[in-house]
Amino acid sequence: MSDLQNSESGFSLRTFGAFNVVGLKTFALKEVKRFLAVYTQTLVAPVITMVLFYAVFSLALGGAEREVVGIPFMDFVAPGLIVMAMAQNAFANTSSSMVIAKVQGNIVDILMPPLSALEIFAGYILGAVARGLLIGLIGYVALFTLTGLGVHSILSLVVFGFLGSMMLGTMGLIGGIWADKFDHIAAVTNFIITPLTFLSGTFYPLKALPGFWYDLAHYNPFFYMINGFRFGATGITEANIWGSIAILVGFNAFLSLIALRMLAKGYKLKS
Repeated sequence: MSDLQNSESGFSLRTFGAFNVVGLKTFALKEVKRFLAVYTQTLVAPVITMVLFYAVFSLALGGAEREVVGIPFMDFVAPGLIVMAMAQNAFANTSSSMVIAKVQGNIVDILMPPLSALEIFAGYILGAVARGLLIGLIGYVALFTLTGLGVHSILSLVVFGFLGSMMLGTMGLIGGIWADKFDHIAAVTNFIITPLTFLSGTFYPLKALPGFWYDLAHYNPFFYMINGFRFGATGITEANIWGSIAILVGFNAFLSLIALRMLAKGYKLKS
């Protein structure tokens, strides 16, 4: 990046290299500040909901007296609740931002600046990952304080939290580009995101599923996200950790290519 001085007008003409670092930083900060401006809705409310879910499982369903895979049931459930909150909010961050920009007509403010498809994609995903990881951190601290939830591997918590938030943020971006109105995003959430989350071993070990459903669950990338995060908290895993990372990286790469293609083509963004 360099500044070229116009000797007649006295103005500086800023030019950018192959990657617009300033533009990406500005756009990413805009996405972060957008959800921080309403933090009670985007950060506090999901954590309160997560804690209430935990209380229901512990008190109403007798979770405090049960064990699964050799650990207390509530220690098993807690990481799944945290990841569920992270995933749903990472998805909501990109999908709502994109749909709002399209519905209000200010998508032009994103398309006209000197930002490439890759830079726009990165800005959206950084915002989603930031929101997901913040909710994960706050939720983990809350459950650690209230229940004594432990930590087995901080690295695993960070890696799977990042990969999971990126995956859902990318899915949200794809959904937001495709959607014409908020009802479309609600349909994606209700019929794709929520079922995949609940059918991924969030509240039960996969071995509890009958044969066909047990095999089918291994094709659900949400399972590897939740299982890896649970390993970071408890040391318990139902799948190879390195294999889980590879699957999530591959799935993220696949989703990223779709999102980049849609952005580069201006699919449903340019008229």
